[in-house]
Amino acid sequence: MENNSFLIKTISNADWEKELEIIGFDKSYIHKATDKFLFKNLKIYNLTTPQANILKQTALSVGADCATNKEVITGKIENSDAILSGSYSQLNKIAEKLKFQPFGLKLLSDKILQQLSEKKNKTKIIGILNITSNSFSDGGKYNSTDSACEHFQELVNDGADIIDIGAESTKPGAPAIPPEKQLEKLLPVLAYIRENKYNIPISIDTRSAIVAEECLKQGASIINDVSGLKYDENMISVLSKTQATLILQHSLGNEKNMMEQIHSKNIVDDVFIDINNQIQKANNAGINDIIIDVGIGFDKSREDSFRLLNRIDEFFALGYPVMTGISRKSILNIPDSSNDEKDVFTLALNTLAIEHHIDYLRVHNVKLHKKLIEIYQNSLI
Repeated sequence: MENNSFLIKTISNADWEKELEIIGFDKSYIHKATDKFLFKNLKIYNLTTPQANILKQTALSVGADCATNKEVITGKIENSDAILSGSYSQLNKIAEKLKFQPFGLKLLSDKILQQLSEKKNKTKIIGILNITSNSFSDGGKYNSTDSACEHFQELVNDGADIIDIGAESTKPGAPAIPPEKQLEKLLPVLAYIRENKYNIPISIDTRSAIVAEECLKQGASIINDVSGLKYDENMISVLSKTQATLILQHSLGNEKNMMEQIHSKNIVDDVFIDINNQIQKANNAGINDIIIDVGIGFDKSREDSFRLLNRIDEFFALGYPVMTGISRKSILNIPDSSNDEKDVFTLALNTLAIEHHIDYLRVHNVKLHKKLIEIYQNSLI
């Protein structure tokens, strides 16, 4: 009997092995067949014309596709970006064929294969401890050593995986705090942590090489540089000789232009390329333990911040763990709301990042986010 009333739906975010099993697909072939149902679009930057032509023909030969500049085929341009699209099965075949092609395409083969590994990680929480009088969300609340230590204990009890301590506000218009003033607030807290033998990684939120070096001596192991190594020229040297972890955030670099908005036709590409350049700079100095942060809210419009958040998984291609920090920021667009209300909206937006398998969330309300991650992880069982 003919089926004249077809029922159809799009499948998204599926467990493909399970979906194939449900329809009665051959179990002995399910694992291999899965790659035919997973698709990926890869953007490849600055190919030479011969590279772009070979890549396009290779893609077409396996039934995939590759978009390039229209003048690649004429040879009127020297370089072109490309968008390569296909199933995992097709992309694997393309990568295998590129291994035998000239113009350095064997290296591209390796990079394509790297993009086909599925990211499966549990998001970790970085708790925020501001020892400042002018933080945008809790300025003055933990400004004394006693209150800061008490809140540190609270963040530990709430389940933070890392605690990020800062003594300089980076909100728009906030003045730079001299290194010695930052250290006056940071060192007593670090002493409290050592004396009480807390076994939790400590990050220091600072752009100052002097502050970074002293805090690393006192037990910190991570430096969160919101300038992306652009503020203090000595920061690279400090990190290189201490082998500390670097949280490398995208920003334009100093107090003045952190307030300015980037005028960009493609904010995702611009931030991606800039972070990659800073990673190369760090790698050249021997700094390889890096966490990247796209800098939501720093020198970006609210619309561009949302674009970055919605496409955060594209930054996994850089090969390093990714952190986002939107907690209580202006992206929420509720400046007069209470912190409790801001935390609820932060939680809602961070759900997107967790679904994209973000590595780290930097938040004020640790307890709320730990519960969200627990619920999300249980939903995947």
